[in-house]
Amino acid sequence: MKTAIPWILVVGLLAGVIFLYSSGRNQDAELARLRQDNAEVDSLRAENEQLKKIPDQSAEIARLQKENEDLLRLRGEVSQLRQQNQQVSAQLQAAQAQNGQVLQQQQQIAAQNEALRAQTQQMQQAQAQAQTDACINNLRLIDSAKQQWALENKKPAGAIPAVSDLAPYFPSNSIPVCPAGGTYSINEIGAPPSCTVPGHILPRQN
Repeated sequence: MKTAIPWILVVGLLAGVIFLYSSGRNQDAELARLRQDNAEVDSLRAENEQLKKIPDQSAEIARLQKENEDLLRLRGEVSQLRQQNQQVSAQLQAAQAQNGQVLQQQQQIAAQNEALRAQTQQMQQAQAQAQTDACINNLRLIDSAKQQWALENKKPAGAIPAVSDLAPYFPSNSIPVCPAGGTYSINEIGAPPSCTVPGHILPRQN
């Protein structure tokens, strides 16, 4: 029994030492964990302090959002303006093409009017020439009637016949009238009859 007691004490001592060692290690591990947690807490506190130092950016974010909305709205308006500009350009091109057609038509009408003026002028000239020819023919008839009247009535040169004297020598029993509205002068025997319209002159007979 006496020999067993020392061994029992040794075993108890060993058990105590092992317990103390294990407990010390657990404490060291717990202490390390606590130190790590403390470091994390310090880090979080530092971050929190830094975050507190950062100014409130909600107003800036709201301003940026407002600017973004304005930008989107302006882009939409620009797109609409571009579409309207394209439509206006297309309408302008159509109007220019239509104006070109109208100008071409106006030029054609002007050319036609010029041709009509030329034709009208030619017709007027032809009509005036026809009236001149008709009037000269009337003057010839009047002159022939004068000569026949003077021959039949033995009138000397210088005698002036009346209209009633020459009327029987015409089919209508009246002296013809100028187609241009001129007035005839019978004049004396030996002088050709005349008309008040310029150019209506009986050519001299050689």
